[in-house]
Amino acid sequence: MATLALHSYTFFLFILLPVIFNPRHHLAVAEGCQHPPVIFNFGDSNSDTGGLTAGLGYYIGLPNGRSFFRRSTGRLSDGRLVIDFLCESLNTSLLNPYLDSLVGSKFQNGANFAIVGSSTLPRYVPFALNIQLMQFLHFKSRALELASTSDPLKEMMISESGFRNALYMIDIGQNDIANSFSKGLSYSRVVKLIIPNVISEIKSAIKILYDEGGRKFWVHNTGPLGCLPQKLSMVQSKVFDKHGCLVSYNAAAKLFNEGLDHMCGELRTELREANIVYVDIYAIKYDLITNSTNYGFEKPLMACCGYGGPPYNYNVNITCGNGGSKSCEEGSRFISWDGIHYTETANAIISMKVLSMQYSTPPTPFHFFCGS
Repeated sequence: MATLALHSYTFFLFILLPVIFNPRHHLAVAEGCQHPPVIFNFGDSNSDTGGLTAGLGYYIGLPNGRSFFRRSTGRLSDGRLVIDFLCESLNTSLLNPYLDSLVGSKFQNGANFAIVGSSTLPRYVPFALNIQLMQFLHFKSRALELASTSDPLKEMMISESGFRNALYMIDIGQNDIANSFSKGLSYSRVVKLIIPNVISEIKSAIKILYDEGGRKFWVHNTGPLGCLPQKLSMVQSKVFDKHGCLVSYNAAAKLFNEGLDHMCGELRTELREANIVYVDIYAIKYDLITNSTNYGFEKPLMACCGYGGPPYNYNVNITCGNGGSKSCEEGSRFISWDGIHYTETANAIISMKVLSMQYSTPPTPFHFFCGS
């Protein structure tokens, strides 16, 4: 095991770190795209590239963004998110938030509808998955309307074929589960009442996008909620697994993921022309946490940015970026950035594993939607 840890850390130090911190280097171009990639993303803070700030004017300042952008971009991390690395793997621009009016019409490669705090239910509360879908439908309608006119902007709009060949990414559900527990719902109620409804909402979203002509889908399951420093610091009744994570939260996440996987299988049969890829983000993140020393991390359950110090460095009243909070030194070895979200270093490793195809069902290269 010591040899494995040394080998993994050596690989990370000399191979992966130059990849992470070289802005001109892309993780996996592979064969690349045969036509310009277009991506539409729906989700929550795990993939929000600035939507909350653009939509509500909510201030997200430094130290968020310090490691790569050198400024805050509205991402809840010190740098890039998984979706950023996936875009870089295609050598395409990072996705702009749909609500960001200051990017002009720079949506040629798609748009990001994900917003911090989003869930699937209630359906008509901003910015639930259903609201994000409504925004997409409006975006598509306006884009095609402009494309059919003599407006100079038409050359910068996504065409009908662009929408048809696009990749539709969905990464949502974490907040539905977490919010249910925070409201005092029992484990039994969460898994029997909440989770089936969440999966039903995601299924409905995929079918709506399919009816709109979408054929290629990329669905992320949810990560190990019970390993988040925020949850560990706030939950009163604690039953831990051998790695120090909350058993009930992780069990609920795994049941959600099983249902999501099963739903994707059903839709592959029901929607004959659809290509639906299910990605096991839980397995990737749990491995990163439980085998943290193999990746050079020493405190997998402690936030880099927060307040309170060990074991979790999280205080709900003094969160990252707010007065009194402190952040670890740049270059420190942390998985968790702020107690909920991951550091850029962790996101780079997660992305590398996503691109490996080892965690995808069916095993599929990320560029499958634009490679032919």
